[in-house]
Amino acid sequence: MSHSHTVQEMLAVMTRNGWRITDQRRTLVQIFADHDGYLSPKDVYDQMCVKYPSVSFDTVYRNLRMLSEMGVLEQFYFMEGGLKFRGSCVDHHHHHLICVNCEKTLTFDYCPMEQQMNLPGQYKILSHRFEVYGICESCQVQSQ
Repeated sequence: MSHSHTVQEMLAVMTRNGWRITDQRRTLVQIFADHDGYLSPKDVYDQMCVKYPSVSFDTVYRNLRMLSEMGVLEQFYFMEGGLKFRGSCVDHHHHHLICVNCEKTLTFDYCPMEQQMNLPGQYKILSHRFEVYGICESCQVQSQ
């Protein structure tokens, strides 16, 4: 998917959710379209400050959380690196293998939710996430 297509898809989701598309929000989306990996809220804030010196960290963080809630961004919690975000994978349903060392991420199609589950009560699942954290082959070789 091209960067311009990614930006347009992200902006379309924001519009469908009733967001006004401001220059700051376009810049925020462009930051994720241009970056393939994970960004911490501080990383995003630092990049936003280049173009918008008066932007507050709280504003950036609030927008990241809201973009995550509407599915534009995915959020992950790294034990050492804290909360980080990346653009959502919207092509198909899948889950992630994440290297805790270099943050390389691989997708895989296995979904534990496809197995028979005995949930208590009348619980209705609305969404789910499944990440497996480990050490990738490259990092394993480097540490030997």
